[in-house]
Amino acid sequence: MKSVFLCLMSLALVSSFNFQPVSAADKYRVGPDADQLKSIRQAGIDYLIKSQNADGSWSNPEILGISALVTTSLLENGLSPENPTVDKALNYLTQFKQDNGGIYHPDTKHRNYETSIILMCLVEANRDGKYDELIAKAQKFLKGLQWDEDEGLKEDDPAYGGAGYGSHSRPDLSNTQFMLEALQKSGLSVDDPAFQKAITFVSRTQNLDSKYNNTPFASRIDDGGFYYTPAAGGSSQAGTTAAGGLRSYASMTYAGLKSFIYAGMSKDDPRVVAATKWVKDHYSVDENPGMGQQGLFYYYQVFAKTLGLLGIEKLETTDGEMHDWRSDLFNKLSSGQKPDGSWTNEADRWYEGDPALVTAYSLLALAYCDPIPALGN
Repeated sequence: MKSVFLCLMSLALVSSFNFQPVSAADKYRVGPDADQLKSIRQAGIDYLIKSQNADGSWSNPEILGISALVTTSLLENGLSPENPTVDKALNYLTQFKQDNGGIYHPDTKHRNYETSIILMCLVEANRDGKYDELIAKAQKFLKGLQWDEDEGLKEDDPAYGGAGYGSHSRPDLSNTQFMLEALQKSGLSVDDPAFQKAITFVSRTQNLDSKYNNTPFASRIDDGGFYYTPAAGGSSQAGTTAAGGLRSYASMTYAGLKSFIYAGMSKDDPRVVAATKWVKDHYSVDENPGMGQQGLFYYYQVFAKTLGLLGIEKLETTDGEMHDWRSDLFNKLSSGQKPDGSWTNEADRWYEGDPALVTAYSLLALAYCDPIPALGN
């Protein structure tokens, strides 16, 4: 399903980016060597298979998001739903289906997050309609969690259209982008009001002074990047400026750009153009720009997914340099893989000290790094 969607989106968007011509004599036009990529993927897969808990979960069994991300990473890297490890994981996750359509641990404060991640996992695993009913109910549940008129909000409220963890007092871009991806992958039309409401919220998380952003933060930085949330007084994990601006950072900027595309926004829309410029201004695989090493592997998976979705082969940055982002990311991840096949982040924030989660993030990123053969190969 991922490959079909990427193909369609690439055809629609590829013309808006500049690519560097390369010799047809090269084995690959862009991307790492296929055998080397396969090798580090397999090492990561082997680690996750060996580290699965007896009940089918990973790490803390009560944190379903980790197990769902791991399962999705295995599916996106070639394991079938019938694989014993994946099958055990799916059985574990689906036992948490709730009467309201959500799929989450009964003690969680992250109902939206867990349901979104598990919904994406079930879409990847769905064969012969096995999970159709669960998918439809989870989709409806997520739409019901969106902050809108049902919560007494008007469209000019900065929280309008967003999604939070499911219990917190305000929505945020990270949860909103997971919800949008889950809704898109589960087949919801971009014409559905849920997408349009979400775009209202996502537009207000962008540092762009425009008619789409009525927050007081829009003009204080105005660099086209994104931050965490404009709701409840506004917040950025990257901090604030002296003037009260909410600093942009890369993981949220890629999340915002990806959300725009999932919601069917044109590549010529000024919000997409501004976000793309920010990406070109802050290209890096050495850090999560704006956050350093914090949230680095979360950044890698949204970085790869967004650039793959946009159909970018080589990204031309503001300084005119061309970057084979697939190879750059592969080289970075390859050099940081541990002997047992896992990855971890020494900056242990947002659970990135957990090798199962970080290995899942790495595999999700590597799933978008397949090389593109040169002409004639």
